[in-house]
Amino acid sequence: MKDFSRAFDCLLNKLANKENFAFTRFSDGELFILQNKTVVLADNHYITGEIKGQNRYTKEEHKEFYPAQHQLYREKLIEAFRHNQDNYFKGICTPTDGHVGQENFAWMLDFHGGDHDSLTFANLLINANYSRFVEEMIPLFMDREILYVVNELADTSRLPFQISKKFKIGSNCMVNDYDTAAKVKDYIRESGTRDAIILCSAASLSNFVIYDGFRDNQNNTFLDIGSCLNPLLRLEGWKYTRGYLTGYWLNSGSPFQRQVDLWN
Repeated sequence: MKDFSRAFDCLLNKLANKENFAFTRFSDGELFILQNKTVVLADNHYITGEIKGQNRYTKEEHKEFYPAQHQLYREKLIEAFRHNQDNYFKGICTPTDGHVGQENFAWMLDFHGGDHDSLTFANLLINANYSRFVEEMIPLFMDREILYVVNELADTSRLPFQISKKFKIGSNCMVNDYDTAAKVKDYIRESGTRDAIILCSAASLSNFVIYDGFRDNQNNTFLDIGSCLNPLLRLEGWKYTRGYLTGYWLNSGSPFQRQVDLWN
């Protein structure tokens, strides 16, 4: 059975040894898109399939997936999800998140074609592993060339490492900035970039960037870090929706800070 801490160690050791790999996250938003459900995050509400509710989402978190309009992006997501390749790791939702549950975990495994060595935890860098991300993984970025796919509202000046190239994206980037995956791949090829780390904080667009980039060129590392750096980017949305971040940075006492995800 896969173990949350040991799975983190796997990626950490690869980074420490400068062994290139890809880690791409199929979290709850990607789950619902794969299931062909409407997904909306707006200023003060969300929609997932038939479920609607109130919550606060700032501009960098806004997204829309309507099945009747956006099948191109779903098909691309399916392609990225089912792709298997050495050192291409795909994080999926596990039952530890109550809103996901056992049924959706089983659905993801079945839709993938069964469990596989390439599958790991979507929450691998967060929850109980987040302190290790900040204290053990971020320092490994400091002596590497870093490319970053990040929201245009982010202020990267406070990051503890240098960024050699930024690819700025906006709201609903899976749709509006779909061509970013090609831009990243073209830049890497044309610049001869090698042994760099490409960080991605771009919702479902990250899946496309990482899939396209690593499939065609395994000479760099692609890492889907989601919202992990948002407290350092002067973005505000994490304060309302990311318990693992408020627990670490604001001492909120959120249970997500202690959550150890289980593979069952």
